[in-house]
Amino acid sequence: MGSAISSTMGSVMDENMKKQQEFMLANQKTMMERNIVMQNEMRERQMSMGIARAREIIKYYGGFYSVVLLGGIAGAMKGNRAAAIPLIPFSFILAYQYDAAYGTLLSRVRVEAENIMSNEKDMLNVPYGMPTFDSIEAGRLAKK
Repeated sequence: MGSAISSTMGSVMDENMKKQQEFMLANQKTMMERNIVMQNEMRERQMSMGIARAREIIKYYGGFYSVVLLGGIAGAMKGNRAAAIPLIPFSFILAYQYDAAYGTLLSRVRVEAENIMSNEKDMLNVPYGMPTFDSIEAGRLAKK
């Protein structure tokens, strides 16, 4: 009789343990999915801030470029052609800033990043390899 109770109790405990393990696995999956969504939202917010910053910079740089353009044209009209020389590099800078703020720069960068991840994986290796729990713990203990 004691072995029947013990056997029944053991199977109930095993069943409860399996249910608890399944619950923990489902909970970990939900937590990971939430973490992925949260990290993606943070990435999107950071990227939108970067794009907004680029758009703000182009407003100021556009004003600066306009002053340089007018000065270069005025100087060239007075016979000093060298006054227009700064327009060449500033034009490239303005084009880059405009592309970053309103153009396809981010799309081209994304395509190149995907190319690097696909074809040049060795460029992404972390020095000394990926950190492990043991290496992190050793560093933490060394600081104490």
